[in-house]
Amino acid sequence: MKVKLILPALTEATSPYWRPIKYSLFPPLGLATLAAYLPTHWEADMQDEHVETLRLDDEPDIVIIQVYITNAYRAYALADHYRARGAYVCLGGLHVTSLPEEAAPHADSIFLGPGEEIFPQFLKDWQSGRALPRYVSTAGRTLVGVPPIRRDLIKRERYLVPNSIVVTRGCPHHCDFCYKDAFFEGGKGFYTQTVDDALAEIDRLPGRHLYFLDDHLLGHTRFATGLFEGMRGMGRLFQGAATVDSILRDNGLLEKAAQAGLRSLFVGFETLSPVNLKASNKPQNLGRDYAAAMQRLHDLGIMVNGSFVFGLDDDRPDVFRRTVEWAVGQGITTATFHIATPYPGTALFKRMEAEGRLLHRRWNEYDTRTVVCQPGPHLTARQLKEGYDGAYRDFYSWANITKASLVHDTLRHQLKHFAYAGGWKKFEPLWNFMIKSRHLDSMRPLLEAILSKVRGKEGKPGPAALAPPTSDSGMLLPLPVLQR
Repeated sequence: MKVKLILPALTEATSPYWRPIKYSLFPPLGLATLAAYLPTHWEADMQDEHVETLRLDDEPDIVIIQVYITNAYRAYALADHYRARGAYVCLGGLHVTSLPEEAAPHADSIFLGPGEEIFPQFLKDWQSGRALPRYVSTAGRTLVGVPPIRRDLIKRERYLVPNSIVVTRGCPHHCDFCYKDAFFEGGKGFYTQTVDDALAEIDRLPGRHLYFLDDHLLGHTRFATGLFEGMRGMGRLFQGAATVDSILRDNGLLEKAAQAGLRSLFVGFETLSPVNLKASNKPQNLGRDYAAAMQRLHDLGIMVNGSFVFGLDDDRPDVFRRTVEWAVGQGITTATFHIATPYPGTALFKRMEAEGRLLHRRWNEYDTRTVVCQPGPHLTARQLKEGYDGAYRDFYSWANITKASLVHDTLRHQLKHFAYAGGWKKFEPLWNFMIKSRHLDSMRPLLEAILSKVRGKEGKPGPAALAPPTSDSGMLLPLPVLQR
C-alpha cells in the first residue's frame, strides 16, 4: 500500500529565481505525525513543495494533503489531479476545518480538527471499505500514547531548522484574530504530551538546537516545569513562543527555561493600543508592562522576536512609526509585522463579514502582507500597505539594527543582536544561494558556532551559565514562526 503526504506551496515558494528563507525553515510535522499511524508495512512518502518539486506522475493508493489558507487553491488542484488518477484523497488542516463545504468537493474524506483520534479511525474504516466522507475531532483529545513522529520521512538537509518539535496542542487564550480557535472547536483547546514522551522525542533529535513550534510553550505551568527540569543538563539550545503575561509571572518558570537552554522567544505583543487589545479579546496583554517583560528577557540573555499587527480599528497613520520606535528602543532582536487578516472561522472574520468589510475571498492573498479587508476608520487600505512595508524597511535598517543592539548591557549581547538581526534580513541573497545550491544544512553548525552565550545583567553569568558546561557554540537566530 502506497501513501503520499503532501504539503502544497504558494507559487512564490517554488520560484526558480528567488526563494525566501522562511519557506525552508520547518518540515511539515503535522503530516509526519499522521504518518506515524500508518501500518509499518505500508510505503509512505512525504513531499513538501516548499523545498522540493512534487512528483505528479506516481500512483499512490492514498493521498493526504495539508491545507492552509494561502495554499488552498494549489491543494485543491493537487487533490483533483490525484482523484482523477484513482487515488483516495484526504484533505485536512486549518483551512479545511474552517471551510469544510469548500474543501469537500475536492476530497473523498476530509478531516476537521486535530487528527490524533480521527486519523486512526479513518485508517480502520478505509481498510474495511467503509471510510466516511467526513471525520470530526470532538471529545477524547489526548496526546497520551501518540506514536513517535515519522522523522525518517523528513528531508533534513533541506531545512534550516529540521529539529522542530511540538509538545502541546492549541493555546489557553482565544484572541479574535487567531486561526486556532476554529481548529479546536468542539473539544479541548489546549492539552499537552506527558513530560516523559516530550523528553523522549527530544532525545531522538540530533545536534543541539531545537525549535518548539507550540503556540504557547509556557502555557501549562506544571508541564513546562517538568519539561525544563528534564531538559536541564541536555546541553540543548532552543527557541519557542510565549505570551507577555507568562513572561511577567514571578513563578520561576522563565528562569527554568533559560537554565534548560531557552535562547530566544517569539512574543505576541500585537499592538501598543489597549483599545485594540480589548477589541481583539487579548486580555492577557491588557495592563501588562511590555517594557518590564522585555527587561526580564534581556536579563536572562533571551532574545526576542516580537509580533505586531497593523490595521486594527484603533490604528492611526502614526502607528507604524510608533511601533518601530518602541521595538527598537526596547532592543527587540527581530520583528514580525502583520497586516490584520480575518481568517475564516475566527471572530474577526465573522465581524468583518457582517460589517461588509471583506474586500474579496482570494485566499492566496490572505498572507498577512496584503490588505484583504477595509481597515478601521483612521486608515485607508493604501496607508496600511505602505505603512506595513515601511515598518519592515525601517526596523531592519542598519541604523535601527545598530540602535537596538546598543540597548543591551554587555558588548557580547550587543554584537550577537547585531549579527542576528543583520543576518536574518540583510543577507537574503545568501540564504537564497544556500537554498538553491542545496547547502542550507551547512548553515546550521555555522549559526550555532558564530555567537557565544550571553552573560546576564551587569556582566554576571546568566542562567545559561548555571547549566552543566557544554561547548561554547552560542545561540541561533531567533527565527520568525511561519503561520502557514
